[in-house]
Amino acid sequence: MKEETKRNLFKSEEEALNVLKSSREKIDKLDNDFINIIYERTSLADSIVKAKTYLDMDVYDAGREKIVFQKAENLANEKNIDQDKLNQIMRLLVDLSKDRQRHILDNLE
Repeated sequence: MKEETKRNLFKSEEEALNVLKSSREKIDKLDNDFINIIYERTSLADSIVKAKTYLDMDVYDAGREKIVFQKAENLANEKNIDQDKLNQIMRLLVDLSKDRQRHILDNLE
């Protein structure tokens, strides 16, 4: 990178180091929050599968899944996030929930 371009990014090396440190701390906090949210989302599978069992519904709900992915697609567009990458993340989250529901069902029988 040209020195002139580098000078336009920060006023000093100290400022750049502070921004780097602060950004990494925020990422660490967000990672923790993200994992806690995944845990909370996945733990909702308990009540969902029990309700589905009572209502004689299948674990797989194509309509609901379509809504989840459509919402993610809309948010990806709105937030300028790569749609394919966000879809992969949402697929993992949905699969975690379905796996948890199947596990609970196996233990109900």
